[in-house]
Amino acid sequence: MSTLAGKSVLVTGGARGIGAAIAEAVVEEGGAVALLDIDPAGADTAARLSGHFFPCDVRELEQVERAVADARSALGGLDGLVNNAGINAYFDAVEMTEEQWDSVFAVDLKAAWMLAKATLPGLIERRGAIVNISSIQARLTLRGFFPYAAAKAGLEGLTRSLALDYAPAGVRVNAVAPGYTQTHLVDEWLGLQDDPAATLESVLANIPLGRMAEPREIGKVVAFLLSDQASAITGATLAVDCGTGARFAT
Repeated sequence: MSTLAGKSVLVTGGARGIGAAIAEAVVEEGGAVALLDIDPAGADTAARLSGHFFPCDVRELEQVERAVADARSALGGLDGLVNNAGINAYFDAVEMTEEQWDSVFAVDLKAAWMLAKATLPGLIERRGAIVNISSIQARLTLRGFFPYAAAKAGLEGLTRSLALDYAPAGVRVNAVAPGYTQTHLVDEWLGLQDDPAATLESVLANIPLGRMAEPREIGKVVAFLLSDQASAITGATLAVDCGTGARFAT
């Protein structure tokens, strides 16, 4: 059974990593996709999935509105939005500049609002769904992740607010919170450590399943939340973290 047959979904940050895996999961479930990304590699990902790619800097409202209009036209409407675009941030609260703060929050939080703003009128017409990609860092963070954790906590608050405000219109809004996931962003973070191999060993030792999640595993959960199989779920954040959030640190 194809749970997204006939559905059209817009995925931000869809060029690679979790975003590309989400797009793949949507197509596997019978849906059609349009990808937004600042990375031109999104064109190749979209072509592989017989989807559409629209270059877009999600920090810019004018670009967002134009890309959403183009995606809606190409797909014949939208049934789902996945706010996946995001950046990691490693700053000291004292040394961080206002410009750096604004840049992080523009991608990790403000963009989700702007995409919702642009897509909600159409999603209301089709009783669609939004899934925001949060992080386990929204609730359980580590030293050195400022202000990424704050932005993701805000994203989960935005998720709950939109869920309540648009439930009467039949639009569901949920979030998925990955833990460590095998992507280029995790590889980049490991590369910043004094001893990447030792850091990786320590990370895996503290994950109950003993491994990181794969992007496709995130994608499958997102596809579920977009589908009618999740028709009674809204305002929720589902952790896909291989058990990390259930573990009491020792």
